[in-house]
Amino acid sequence: MTITITAFERSPDGGKGLARDMRVRWALEEVGQPYDVRLLSFKAMKEPAHLALHPFGQIPTYEEGELALFESGAIVLHIAQRHGGLLPDEANGRARAIAWMFAALNTVEPPIFDRALAKILERDEPWYEQRLPVLEDRIRKRLGELSGRLGDADWLEGEFSAGDLLMVSVLLRLKGSALLDEYPNLSAYVARGEARPAYKRAFDAQLAVFAAASTG
Repeated sequence: MTITITAFERSPDGGKGLARDMRVRWALEEVGQPYDVRLLSFKAMKEPAHLALHPFGQIPTYEEGELALFESGAIVLHIAQRHGGLLPDEANGRARAIAWMFAALNTVEPPIFDRALAKILERDEPWYEQRLPVLEDRIRKRLGELSGRLGDADWLEGEFSAGDLLMVSVLLRLKGSALLDEYPNLSAYVARGEARPAYKRAFDAQLAVFAAASTG
């Protein structure tokens, strides 16, 4: 059965690999599973055919035979559980890797995403200059905690896992910012994720979509 995922026809991230289909592409590349991509316009994302797959009208979705999934974290977890390479075989290690998946999406990502939205939607508002430092202090708190836990290790729990895949994906939103640069071990952690061949293949595939849309 061929796996099909959905992605933006014209991604708002400018080809930087930040759209959430990148996480799913990366996971599939890590486990060596081929997949097709169905590109969607913003209009098509709100139409009944897509809403039947994703009730909130977003991307990505995942289809394989009779199975249809939405939410990038749930999709990555499904891939990791179904194919070897993204979760440890040992039960406790496996549980810890899954805990890091939840931590990436539920603890670390929210303040980072709030900052990204504020920089786009609130930049011209009178409260923006006061709000931004508050948002950034929340991010620093999480980055400091994560940095302390990672220490000098390459990955969060021994070998690279789906927990690292999602954590690196989240931290990439801060790439090149002074915030991430304050934590050299986290900057190096992100760079290690980007250096993985599977990440590079996924990034190139997503970038090709953006390039084609830009010239089309």
